[in-house]
Amino acid sequence: MNGVQHSPAIAQALTEVGPRLKRLRTRRGVTLAELSAATGISRSTLSRLESGLRRPSLELLLPLSQAHQVPLDELVRAPEVGDPRIRLTPQHKNGNVVVPLTRQPGPLQTFKMVLPAGRTTPELCTHEGYEWLYVLSGKLRLILADHDLVLTAGEAAEFDTRLPHWFGGTGDGPVELLSLFGRQGERMHVRARPAPKAERTGPDARRSAGLG
Repeated sequence: MNGVQHSPAIAQALTEVGPRLKRLRTRRGVTLAELSAATGISRSTLSRLESGLRRPSLELLLPLSQAHQVPLDELVRAPEVGDPRIRLTPQHKNGNVVVPLTRQPGPLQTFKMVLPAGRTTPELCTHEGYEWLYVLSGKLRLILADHDLVLTAGEAAEFDTRLPHWFGGTGDGPVELLSLFGRQGERMHVRARPAPKAERTGPDARRSAGLG
């Protein structure tokens, strides 16, 4: 043994390598002598490795992986490196529920937002940047400069935030949406081209937002 202290999960994974190698060899009907000739590893080393008396190393596992024609990770089956779940923390801003989806700082940030049914009073603002909105559920009212749009679930809009803008509900219930916000010049996919009419919905809103 090399004296290195491993976590219980890693120690267990290393302990299981030997029996796994033996099962793989016997299932293929290969003798220790034949495996030794194919890998250049001595029979005694192979025997000690399969019985758990020899700690597996990369130098031993690479030729064995090639000889048995199985991926290296199948021989080792290392434990999972961590919990893959992402625990998001909702934030409450001006009555809205905002969930940051981007975990690292950068020029492009993504948010999931839930706007309450009562947010219906427009308060236009301007700032540097470019924003892309995608409606998940409900009806989103978007005011952009002199134009007024209503987007429904599955529709999106993209616009320069230096234009006076506001978005919120229509009074028909809460709105759930995704928002991608980037610094000026960070355009996403589609540019908003508002319709000349005061308000459009459905396919007209999709066209007016440059979506077809």
